Amino acid sequence: MYINQLLDAYKEQKRYVQDKQIAHDLGISTQKLSNIRQGVRYLTENEALFLAEEVGADKETVLVYLAADKAKSYEAQTLWNNIAKKYNGLGLHAISMVCVGLAMWIGSPNEAIAQCVLSILC
Repeated sequence: MYINQLLDAYKEQKRYVQDKQIAHDLGISTQKLSNIRQGVRYLTENEALFLAEEVGADKETVLVYLAADKAKSYEAQTLWNNIAKKYNGLGLHAISMVCVGLAMWIGSPNEAIAQCVLSILC
């Protein structure tokens, strides 16, 4: 479950040692957080967005994975995960296209390629 990874990232970011510290920050009971960890209950969108903001995760991706975790059937979970992968792939493709366009506009083709490669690597 992706949400457990998000909770763990938040816990590490804050240097917390217990989940009850996370529950306090989210304003939920430790029992609810335990149920979220077990997959019995789920974070709300606002709770997931709060965690994403705190750890620097992409909010749209977090919401997609939250929907995948909430999906009741294996097929729905698989489809949501595929959507997340496609979304991430499209984001990188769009960034690369913008990079190439700007690099071509700024300098010569050789410099453009070098600038684009450096932008992607950095």
